Amino acid sequence: MARFRAVVDYSASDSEEEQQVAANLQPEPEEASPADDLNAVAVRKGKEKASAPVGEREEGRAKEAEMQVEHQRVRKEHDKHRKRDKGKGKAGSSRQSPPSTHKPHRNATVISYADETGSRPPKVSVMQTSLFRAPEEDSMLSEYSALSDEATSPARIGKHGRDIDGEGQHEEPRKRVSFDEELHLLPRQPSRKYARVEGSASAVYGNESELIDAGLSLGRSFRVGWGPGGVLVYSGALCGPTTKVNTTANTSTVQKCVVPLVSSATAEAAERASKLLSHHLKFTPIESDTNGLPCARPSSVLTFASFAAQFPSTDRSFEASLFRLGHALFDPLDLHLAESVPVDVGKRVEILKRKAALADWLQKYISTSINAAIRNSPGADWAASVFTLLSGNQVERACEMAMDTGNVKVASLIAECPGDATFRSDLRAELDVWREARTDAHMSENTRKIYAILAGIVDKLEGSKGTGIERCPDIQIAKDLSWKQTFGLHLWFGQPVESPVASALESYDAHWKVASSGAAPPMPWYTEPLVRSQQAGHPSWTLSSAAEPPDALYSLIKLYADSSCKLSSILDPRSFSESPVDYRLAWHLYVILARCLRVRDLNGRGHAAGSGSQDTSEGHSANAEILASSYALQLEEAGMIQEAVFVLLHIESSTERVKAIKELLNRCAGKLDQWMARGLEGSLKIPKAWVHEAKAIYALDSGEVYDAYRQYLEAGLYDEAHRLAVSELAPDAVVRGDIDLLKTLVEPFKDRPVSGWLAGGKVYMDYVDVMIRLPESSIGETNLDAAELTQLTRSISILLRQLPDLLHDWSNLNQVVALEEMTRQLTTRLNRINPIAVYRSKVQTPLMDGGSRLRNLRRAAFEKFLTAVEVA
Repeated sequence: MARFRAVVDYSASDSEEEQQVAANLQPEPEEASPADDLNAVAVRKGKEKASAPVGEREEGRAKEAEMQVEHQRVRKEHDKHRKRDKGKGKAGSSRQSPPSTHKPHRNATVISYADETGSRPPKVSVMQTSLFRAPEEDSMLSEYSALSDEATSPARIGKHGRDIDGEGQHEEPRKRVSFDEELHLLPRQPSRKYARVEGSASAVYGNESELIDAGLSLGRSFRVGWGPGGVLVYSGALCGPTTKVNTTANTSTVQKCVVPLVSSATAEAAERASKLLSHHLKFTPIESDTNGLPCARPSSVLTFASFAAQFPSTDRSFEASLFRLGHALFDPLDLHLAESVPVDVGKRVEILKRKAALADWLQKYISTSINAAIRNSPGADWAASVFTLLSGNQVERACEMAMDTGNVKVASLIAECPGDATFRSDLRAELDVWREARTDAHMSENTRKIYAILAGIVDKLEGSKGTGIERCPDIQIAKDLSWKQTFGLHLWFGQPVESPVASALESYDAHWKVASSGAAPPMPWYTEPLVRSQQAGHPSWTLSSAAEPPDALYSLIKLYADSSCKLSSILDPRSFSESPVDYRLAWHLYVILARCLRVRDLNGRGHAAGSGSQDTSEGHSANAEILASSYALQLEEAGMIQEAVFVLLHIESSTERVKAIKELLNRCAGKLDQWMARGLEGSLKIPKAWVHEAKAIYALDSGEVYDAYRQYLEAGLYDEAHRLAVSELAPDAVVRGDIDLLKTLVEPFKDRPVSGWLAGGKVYMDYVDVMIRLPESSIGETNLDAAELTQLTRSISILLRQLPDLLHDWSNLNQVVALEEMTRQLTTRLNRINPIAVYRSKVQTPLMDGGSRLRNLRRAAFEKFLTAVEVA
């Protein structure tokens, strides 16, 4: 704010206290600066303009802005001189000179605002606060500064100093001309999106031969990608973040390899996939979508039970057990209840039936390992064998073994298993009595485990904590058991019979997550020692232990028990096999759960409509497309082309489905024999044009241009066929002098709406017409009348002007020779029927032979002579 240094002459009406306060507030006199003069002038002129009309005030704002700039410059110079003078005074003599009696110089023409209005300093402060509203402006400026700091904070800056939202091109804040103008906060401008540019505008354009960095010089034509049959093409070496690479940046080596996508042998994996896909295809009709394109719509008949029926009943493999577990948890149930039964009662019955089915499945699944453990320890303690049998819910066999070993009382307790709440509470009370009396120290560990699980204790059994011979430690019940046995203890013994599966799963999760419990976490089935020994020699993958997902069986149980569990969380390939890219079982589970049973769907589309619903109006899921494409690549690597196409038909987006299938056919076009093409067009209803287009691209890549031309015609892609005929095949026919072949090549496009026909195929057709109507052997003895000769003259002249545009590729030797040959043939005929027309057609002379060129010069001279005579 401007400083006012005028001596105020207070009126007599002011009180003595006010005069005293004003005298104390009056600053000491100092040298008047040019800035003070400018301040006073600015204030006086501002007051004058305040009473001026609005139009005049608007015109004076620009001048006020210039005055403010000059004001700031003068003030800075004055402050600089004051600091310099003050420094000189300190550096001078310590003696102080007497105060000067010279009055400060004052411009007589400048009248300060205080002198003019008679305002006191307190009143000036009040007026400044009221008129200029400094606190509100300070708050607004602080808010704007905070927004600016937030917009340019380090958190908004990405890698290499780039703005995350764009390139940081935002509008700068505009300064106000005067205080009359409001202060506006400028919004952030929308960020400019990155877009792909044309090749000619790229920074790499013209430097494609710089092979030091193949990824840069060949970035548009070569990149890491998948080739036919799952061949991975890449530059350099495949490595991880911590792998040491021996090559340097000056070497660029393009390599090809086949990455194994399955953990088993290729033939074995192909057989398993074929069995499931054959069953899937049997109950999946191929229909046309709203765009008339083929798509697969799985039927609700495809259930877990239908897939489980593809395996023998004695098969205890993981794959068979997976579908049987899905049948127990998700397949439709017939409760055999009357319609009058309330809904809540029906749901309660369904929960109990699901739990019984799960318990039955789990008992059968682990029976093989239980029997193997009993068989491999014939001399084991009776209590250990009984406990092993109980961990597999084989209550009858455990009861018989206890009786055979003379433990009748234990057998009688096992016979009541699992018992009701009273039975369990009585056993727990008995265990408490033994612990207090320290009797448990004289019992074997396995015997205590038997009593514990009969009492419903499946995690930890406390000991008496005695000393010496009475010392009895705590026992971890589930120690050395598999995760399925541990979960079985919670399902069969740890929870009441009427409790749902969710209670048992929550109890098991809380159990194994305690580090000291000794309970096994739900690790995948292939991590078991027995399975690893059987898979020796198969491809293996090394991943961090933190990346290991749970077993797919556990995930399927969690999907049923936990309504918040997402379908995508159970479809990790590592849950089903050792390979992190084996999507076979994951894809089948997705189709059954999301497309057939409508239990739950992937992210991006929400939950399905309901059980058995065939509504597909909810759109498509990008995650489902990735899942289908990954499995199709796996089948492509195994050589199962038709099966891969069938999987891609399940992609729900028409655009993505067509693109994926066409790319697959293009990669595998060399394998599309007649039998495979018939299968694609028949059972899968793939359009015939797609197959022939893929064959045409393959033939063109192999250098078989004529085969590509025929395949394009078969596919109905006449534009592509016309392009090949005009640029490649027709020039070759001209060079050969085969007019019939040339006519055969371009005649199929005569009555079709082909792009570029007038400047392409029609030129060749007109050339053929001229060559047929005017054979070289009878040019001078033609039977054509004058009208026909005139029409031919006009046609040949037009052709001679069109040929350079038609055959413009001088790098193609066939086109250069064809252009010269066609020009020679046409000019020869035109010379015979109308010599002057050759000159008028303005044929490019370098394409003519010496004799024709000489005749053309003579005719040109003769034409000019006749013109001169006519003018004269």
